[in-house]
Amino acid sequence: MPVRTNMACVTHGAGGPPSVLMLSESAVPQCGPQDVLIRVAFAGVNRPDIAQRQGSYPPPAGASPLLGLEVSGEVAAVGEQVTRWRLGDRVCALTNGGGYAQYATAPQGQALPVPKGLSLLEAAALPENHFTVWSNVFERGALRAGESLLVHGGSSGIGLTAIQLAHARGATIFTTVGNQEKADACTRLGADAAINYKEEDFVERVAQLSNGRGVDVILDMVGGDYVPRNLEALAEDGRLVQIAFLHGVKAQINCATLVMKRLTFTGSTLRPRTADEKAHIASQLSQQVWPLLESGQVRTVIHEVFDLAEVAQAHELMESSRHIGKIMLKVAGE
Repeated sequence: MPVRTNMACVTHGAGGPPSVLMLSESAVPQCGPQDVLIRVAFAGVNRPDIAQRQGSYPPPAGASPLLGLEVSGEVAAVGEQVTRWRLGDRVCALTNGGGYAQYATAPQGQALPVPKGLSLLEAAALPENHFTVWSNVFERGALRAGESLLVHGGSSGIGLTAIQLAHARGATIFTTVGNQEKADACTRLGADAAINYKEEDFVERVAQLSNGRGVDVILDMVGGDYVPRNLEALAEDGRLVQIAFLHGVKAQINCATLVMKRLTFTGSTLRPRTADEKAHIASQLSQQVWPLLESGQVRTVIHEVFDLAEVAQAHELMESSRHIGKIMLKVAGE
């Protein structure tokens, strides 16, 4: 199928609530020398998309101004220096933007083959979560077999990915959730205990579950008032990994806790990292995680799929936090 010159895409104007999202038309993006152009089948909806739409997470220089950080589909064109991919290859990819469209580009190192046995829909749900979890939990957080992990927001796409990968790699996992349905979903996928943060204090519950020791690693996207409580919940030599700030970017902490317990407080964002850094993560996923997906030890959890024209409803659902797992956009389908 030849590449068209124009495509349908989602734009968000000057930004604002979900209602600013609209189906528009733009030129098909051009491949750079090391890029692949993907004819998009499905795209994932992620929290950074919400922040970008609201104006608080602008794309990095040179990236597409369109929303969308992960896609699946077929390779429709390749840059002159691309060596790995050929026309027609079925891939999923971490994009630098532009996924809410019929065509999107990605550096060749940020694309991965669709895992054997998975559909294009399932594959599109992989990149953002798995790149994020691998780089933060297993690289920055250095979680090892036999250690313990606390995942905040366990029923999110990030949370369910962290739970499954940590379980597959031999860790004990605790998580926080907002209701029993979400707790059940987390324990089915490998969490050893799910803590309802509306009914229990997670610091106290973690102390009980760990016999007073605390946990080795915490993956947190809440921030704000959770930060000092996270430090309290960590074991000696524990690592707190921050990836977002739903409760705000400022926190007041007791630095003596850091010193006395020899804690590490770190974190990262994925989008500004270099193509080489993202390619390294992709390589690790190919070696360490794709076999788990192909064997069924780890799976994707899709909450709901919206047509591209229904993108505002998809964002409303994301903001409500009612979902369990991934929210997806159907662009062309299988």
